[in-house]
Amino acid sequence: MKPAGGIPPAQAEVAAFLARLAGAAPIETHISAIFVGPDTAWKMKKAVALGFLDFSSLAARGHFCRRELELNQPAAPGIYRDVVAITRAPDGSLRQGGDGPVVEWALSMAPIPAGDFLNAVAARGALDGKLLDALGDAVFALHQAAPVVEALDAPVALTAVLEGNLRAARNAGLPKDAIALLADALQAALARKAPILAARAAEGRIRRCHGDLHLGNLCLWQGKPTPFDALEFDEALARIDTGYDLAFLLMDLDQQAGRIAANRVLNRYLARSGDYGLLGLLPLWLALRALVRAHVQAARGQGGAPLLQAAMAYQAPTPARLIAVGGLQGTGKSTLARGLAPALGAAPGALLLRSDEIRKRRFGLAPEEPLLPEAYAEAVSTATHEELFMIAEAALRQGHAVALDAMFLDPAHRRHAAEIAVRAGVPFQGFWLEAPMEILKARILSRRGDASDATIAVLERAAKADPGPIDWARLDAAGDALGAARKALGVAG
Repeated sequence: MKPAGGIPPAQAEVAAFLARLAGAAPIETHISAIFVGPDTAWKMKKAVALGFLDFSSLAARGHFCRRELELNQPAAPGIYRDVVAITRAPDGSLRQGGDGPVVEWALSMAPIPAGDFLNAVAARGALDGKLLDALGDAVFALHQAAPVVEALDAPVALTAVLEGNLRAARNAGLPKDAIALLADALQAALARKAPILAARAAEGRIRRCHGDLHLGNLCLWQGKPTPFDALEFDEALARIDTGYDLAFLLMDLDQQAGRIAANRVLNRYLARSGDYGLLGLLPLWLALRALVRAHVQAARGQGGAPLLQAAMAYQAPTPARLIAVGGLQGTGKSTLARGLAPALGAAPGALLLRSDEIRKRRFGLAPEEPLLPEAYAEAVSTATHEELFMIAEAALRQGHAVALDAMFLDPAHRRHAAEIAVRAGVPFQGFWLEAPMEILKARILSRRGDASDATIAVLERAAKADPGPIDWARLDAAGDALGAARKALGVAG
């Protein structure tokens, strides 16, 4: 077995040939070497056997090159081009293609600028809200297209994943006492959550996923976040719950870009998918994903102990709570709720439920797509609020904090919000935003790409309605409403 570092000697000639084509030395991982040229990148799988994969034979490397192309080309067609044979010419030289004996296989890909990988984008602080929303959309589309895996015992499969990663953590030299504590916590959590895992499998939530969905395996391609390098060598690690696939990205965002970024992607994904049932499993999944990253870093000599501590923190119990933000259009309800959500409850922060987004999803639209007027009929509004409250209560009962964003002009809606908090046994806080009409009108006119379809006429009609007595905390929407709300909740900014 060849150690993970360096090019195996049997592949040195091919590596030198590809380096000449690219005009540069390769970028290496423990299992691949990527030769990046001006117009083409060639990815060669290293002839290694590492326990969890075996690329030691030429036939295996050819097979997994073709499998990687098959898995990734649908989501990244411009990045993945073809599988090319490196052959021996009659004069003994190497060439791409040709009729001579195949000495190696490589993937032909488009070169991606180093600064366009999302881990690099995160490192320079450039993951803004628009890009994070696009990232959530990209993962949603990926999971929508992923084929369902039938007849999989999800609890047994995740138990095998957990045990394999605990072994890897011990072998990587991470602290044994810490691993033992984490093992006990995760095994207990898995036992408690086994019925939910099985139910999600029955719902079709187990799919042939990406399997390795961290920031380094996403890039900006033609301006959009694009997943690539889906796990091709182990079907057991890729035939997983879509929530567990998402959890790797959320954990990586939380650790590299911060909780605000992770919370935004979570809530965008949920707004598109409606898969709120994953929330109760997030502590287990996030902890397991942090354990994966911890032992990988330790095996590479990059520490890993901080990520082991993060894994412990993810699965530690965190009290849930419910907040609700109401007021007229343009008061900044969504801004306030989004600003508070990351600091509330378990990682990566509260579920943000916007009535506008729920209404759009009921009609099969993305949040920014406009609805026709009939979508705002009274019956639709009633159904939208019923769904809002149903989702909120279910999430609270799973132990996840919730932030509600709706007008709440109807006193019955405000009472309902407080009642579900009582039923779920969690604290409740309502906030009511107020500002002069000229400010609200200016904000509505300046909106671009927002889930709200409100116009000045809609605002003026709403302003004539009597909301009844307001017993929520009243905040000045023209001032520092976020600071005041944080102070009232006792959370940091």
